[in-house]
Amino acid sequence: MKLKVVEGLAEAEGVLVRIDPLDLESLPESVLERTRQAFGEGVTPEQSVATMLRDVRREGDAAIRRYSRLLDGADLDDFRVDDADLAEARSRISPDLEKALQLAAQRITEFHHSTLPRTWMDLEQGLGEVVRPLERVGLYAPGGTAAYPSTVLMTAIPARVAGVKEVILTTPRRGQEPLNPAVMAAAHIAGVDAVYQVGGVPAIAAMAYGTESIAKVDKICGPGNIFVAYAKKLVQGQVDIDGIFGPTETIVIADDSAQAGFCAADMIAQAEHDPLSTAILVTDSRELIAQVDKELEERLATLERGDLARDALERQGRIVLVNNLEEAVELANRIAPEHLCMMVADAWDWAGKVKNAGGLFLGEFSPEVMGDYIAGPSHVMPTGGTARFNSALSVHHFLRTMPVVGLRPETFRQLGAAAVEIAHAEGLTGHSGAIEVRLESLKS
Repeated sequence: MKLKVVEGLAEAEGVLVRIDPLDLESLPESVLERTRQAFGEGVTPEQSVATMLRDVRREGDAAIRRYSRLLDGADLDDFRVDDADLAEARSRISPDLEKALQLAAQRITEFHHSTLPRTWMDLEQGLGEVVRPLERVGLYAPGGTAAYPSTVLMTAIPARVAGVKEVILTTPRRGQEPLNPAVMAAAHIAGVDAVYQVGGVPAIAAMAYGTESIAKVDKICGPGNIFVAYAKKLVQGQVDIDGIFGPTETIVIADDSAQAGFCAADMIAQAEHDPLSTAILVTDSRELIAQVDKELEERLATLERGDLARDALERQGRIVLVNNLEEAVELANRIAPEHLCMMVADAWDWAGKVKNAGGLFLGEFSPEVMGDYIAGPSHVMPTGGTARFNSALSVHHFLRTMPVVGLRPETFRQLGAAAVEIAHAEGLTGHSGAIEVRLESLKS
């Protein structure tokens, strides 16, 4: 297939289409009709989310049971999955998948251990900082046609490494169908304390407000559909959230040393996620463009999700032709993509020039898909240009810091007069008085 080619920085700056992850007005008519059937004529999707949050906050478990029947066709007595069932789920996945999940868990754990910050104290200065983990974190795993055991590992393990005391997971039960065994196995491997078969907005409400069965958490993490994302936005402040994430996106920067087959495969891997996914190739090689177009066509023809990937590439896929790699990196820094893949000679030499990216993948054997599953860092990364000010999920998201001030009398004497001056400038004589009374006591 031939992707649209854009030439030059000026034309390319808007090449990554920003899609509002909370644009409930863009929902298809089938979803809007289902909302009307469930909540009544004239009820908007936004109103339906607010209603569910309110009802769970007021009614607790009873509202969860009602909405689980209404939306998922699930009659739930006990929400919590038996611990024995979690352990048993590991016997229902293949031995190869079990080993793969164990290896991924090991690498994720090792990476996050290496990034832990430390508590420090300087007794001479009378200053320090104490690092403390959150007490309780809630994770959300979507149900439906896709299951993401990798996301369970990528969210639960950083929380565990940070020292979070309790980690729970919510995931929807669809009718009488059993929960996905790979997701349950991943939860067991990651050391999740409890799994609740509750999904959608009610799950977010339960974790944010607490019910008879599900205790309130300090932070909610994990992906979900647009209703889940909107619910997370509304409860933010009541609890912390990991972020509001839009469709996934990748920029591949490649020069004439890159293998066209690798470039095409990486773009397709991104595109097969979702029709709104974005995959962009930025290169200074016209020859590579023609080769990538050819590889895309050949690979899409045999891909199981080829139609979906083709749709995404036709909608959002682009190739940007630049004069040199300096321009390519400048463009990436302006766009701040979720994933930036450097398929260039001496890729590590370019790492210092990249300022804005959710994750940086260097060299032809560091494709973004390895980051999805097994490299080590969390694959939960900022989308939609928010890599300008956000970071990939890490232990830091599950830690709090408390500054400590413990001044010695001599240090207080040295600093007190300056503090009094500032207090007077602000007209806060009570503040200055609290300092002056101590300065007087030191004189005597």
